Amino acid sequence: MSELTLRLATEADLDGIWAIESSVFAGEAWSRDMMREELTADHRHYIVLTDEAGAIKGYAGLMVIGTDGDIQTIATVPDMRGRGQGRRLMNALIDEAVERGVREIFLEVRADNPVARKLYSSLGFVDIGIRPAYYQPGSIDAVVMKLDTKDRA
Repeated sequence: MSELTLRLATEADLDGIWAIESSVFAGEAWSRDMMREELTADHRHYIVLTDEAGAIKGYAGLMVIGTDGDIQTIATVPDMRGRGQGRRLMNALIDEAVERGVREIFLEVRADNPVARKLYSSLGFVDIGIRPAYYQPGSIDAVVMKLDTKDRA
């Protein structure tokens, strides 16, 4: 596998991020304008995973307000799955949150996505609730998860 690097995302990365977003999430993908807004909004921290040629292979975003953090999104291209890159992206966001003084990090995950749920659980996230029919179309429930960062500081 070629050398993969994590770096801070910029608005110039929108095309690469959008290509992954639209293919991975299909009908549930954020619009291109929403993604641009995320990359440039206050209180956000987005990172990208790039290969040696600079191609974006994954991305992840965090929102921090006060002592609360929220994982906004995370995705990798299909050939990166199962190679630890999602964990790498998540750990980078968690580290950033801890550095910013976040005490609790929240996220939503599709109830029908056991792979992602297992990853988040292995990182210390615990289920705290359900948001019925959160993901549309399809009316798929979201499992709300929380990580207490006190043990990571």
